[in-house]
Amino acid sequence: MAGKVLVLGSGGTVGSKLVRALLEKGERVKAGTRGAAPAEDAEAVALDYQDCSTYGHALEGVDRIFVMAPGGYLDPVALLTPVIRAAAARGIKNVLMTVLGVDADDDQPYRQVELFLEKTGAQFVILRPSTFADNFHSHWLEGIRHGVIALPAADSKTSFIDTRDIAECAAAALTSDAYNGGAFNLTGPEALSYAQAATILSRAIGKPIAYEPVDAETFIGMLTAAGVPDAYAQYVAGTFRSVREGRFAQVTGDVERLTGRPPRRLDTYAEDNAAALAA
Repeated sequence: MAGKVLVLGSGGTVGSKLVRALLEKGERVKAGTRGAAPAEDAEAVALDYQDCSTYGHALEGVDRIFVMAPGGYLDPVALLTPVIRAAAARGIKNVLMTVLGVDADDDQPYRQVELFLEKTGAQFVILRPSTFADNFHSHWLEGIRHGVIALPAADSKTSFIDTRDIAECAAAALTSDAYNGGAFNLTGPEALSYAQAATILSRAIGKPIAYEPVDAETFIGMLTAAGVPDAYAQYVAGTFRSVREGRFAQVTGDVERLTGRPPRRLDTYAEDNAAALAA
C-alpha cells in the first residue's frame, strides 16, 4: 500500500483545496499545520517549519509531501530547506510550490530553494504558479469593498490563476510519477490587466470597481497603515516590479498538461466567489 501524503500549509488557500482533492482520489492524507488544526477526513499533524523536533512524527508513514512557504515570510531558503532535507533523507517525494518566473534568476530565494531540492536526490516536482485570482477576495478585498483596487502594477498584464487549478495540479503531481523531475509554470488561460480584472469583478458582484495604479511608495504606505510590518510591505511592493516588467503575463499549457483540462478563466473565479467578493 502506498504511504500517506503530507500536505504542509493545509489550512491555507491552496493547501485546504489540495487536501480535498487528494481525499477525493482516495489518498490517505496528513494535514500539516503548526497547531495541528483539524482537517476533515485527514489526519491532523503538527509541523512547525522552524522547529525540527516536530518533523519526525509528521513525516512518519509519509512517502510524498507538498511544501510551500506560508505568507509573511521573507526568507524561504531558511524556512523551507530544513524540512526538504529531512523529507529527502527519508526518500520522500517532494512537490514544491514556488513562484512563476523564479527560474530566470538563480539568486532569487525561491530559485535557491528549487536548486536545493534538485540536489537532494529525492524525487520531485516543482510548481510555479502565477498570481492567485483568490487574492482579490483576500489581500485586495478591502479595496474592493471601497470600489478601488490600488496596486503598483501600472498597465501590465497578469495571467491570474484560480487556486483550485493549482491544487488539482499538485494532486496530479503527487499521485503520478509521470511528472517527476519536471517544473511546471501554472497560469490562467489569458493575461489580463488589473483594469480588465476590475471590470470582470464588477460584473460578477454588480458593483463598480475601479483599478487605480499607484507608485510603490504609496502602496507601501497603504500596507503599513493597515498594520502590515514595514519589511513585509517592502517585500510585497517589490514583487510588483516583476509584474510591471511583464514576468507574470506569460500563459502556458501546463495546467492542462497536468490535469487534462484548461485552467479556469477569471470570469469563472469571480462568479464562483461572488459572495466572498461582495462580503
